Amino acid sequence: MPALSTYTKAVIALAMGAFGIALTEFVIMGILPRVAGALEVTIPQAGHFISAYALGVVVGAPLLTRLAMRWPSRQILLALMVWFTVFNSLSALAEDYYSLLAIRFLAGLPHGAYFGVGAVRAAQLAPKGREARAIAHMFSGFTLANVLGVPLGTFIGNSLHWGASFVMIGVVGGLTVLSLYLWMPPAPVPERTPPGQRQKGMGGWELWALLGLTAIGTGGFFAWYSYIAPLLIEVSGHTETTVSLAMILAGTGMVIGNLFGARMVEWLRPVRATAVGMAGMAGMLALNALAAQHPVAVLVMCFVIGAVTFTMAAPIQMSIIDASAGSEMLASSFNQSAFNIANAAGAFFAGLPIAMGYGFRAPSLVGALLAATGACIALVIWQRKRALERRREVF
Repeated sequence: MPALSTYTKAVIALAMGAFGIALTEFVIMGILPRVAGALEVTIPQAGHFISAYALGVVVGAPLLTRLAMRWPSRQILLALMVWFTVFNSLSALAEDYYSLLAIRFLAGLPHGAYFGVGAVRAAQLAPKGREARAIAHMFSGFTLANVLGVPLGTFIGNSLHWGASFVMIGVVGGLTVLSLYLWMPPAPVPERTPPGQRQKGMGGWELWALLGLTAIGTGGFFAWYSYIAPLLIEVSGHTETTVSLAMILAGTGMVIGNLFGARMVEWLRPVRATAVGMAGMAGMLALNALAAQHPVAVLVMCFVIGAVTFTMAAPIQMSIIDASAGSEMLASSFNQSAFNIANAAGAFFAGLPIAMGYGFRAPSLVGALLAATGACIALVIWQRKRALERRREVF
């Protein structure tokens, strides 16, 4: 059996960290009643643990990345995963509402910075022309977690003790630290970017338009995913057991879509691939609202929506890197903040029509509207880039 290349081992190590991050972000949703019961709080109060983690991501992504930009990426990644491992392990020991709330916030801080630094490092290590595939391979850890890790972590937490899920996450974090230490090749200390160049990298219209696209457009996925259980049970007539199957189908779609999205970048430009993905997600979410009453069709749509949504993971990340020359790591971490804003915003806006009595199909339509808005933003970026390129050709 041939030995793994340095590049392959480094990407595997990065993907392991992505696996652990997805695990801690999503597994708590499956054990929330257990956590609420053990800490003697209501389900809505237990939901604050999800919000605290998301807030940690939004705060930590730009803050920790900016602090770490003067250090070699290998040391940064190791430090971030040590932090991740410590605070996720401590989550298992929390004894009351306030302690777990604080720990979840602290556990979320390295999330965005890890993806920001890791995506740039993966692209740097990749062979010429394969940067998007390298990023997709890193993100495959995130998507695989939704197929394997989250169901297993949910089962362990509900069968043994909710804290066992976080022990599992701590083990994954520890293995990631070991893998990064052994397999991530050293990187040179980054040169200090002149203030003017750094401002240019983070101040371009294209970058902020892309971050807005992420915050709005990917909210379409979370509008649907946040209310997938009541849709399947109340509208499609499925049992609670089938909800787990539906989430596995969605996770399998995410894995396939993520890998296909890397090829899309090679066939199309990153922004154009993003526009295609956003438009596809809008169409599939609208179709899901129509298909929701059909038990088999709605399960097929779970797979399709997961696949179409994650075709955009690599294109958006590559677009962010291309638009932020000199500040790639910081911009990539901001994209993770935008993704978590999409998480919160999608769930919030999709909940409004439910509260108004429009039923559980409405979130899919809200998601379609958010995704369509993201597609429009992507098209505007694409058209403006084309106009600028034509202008340069003339002059």
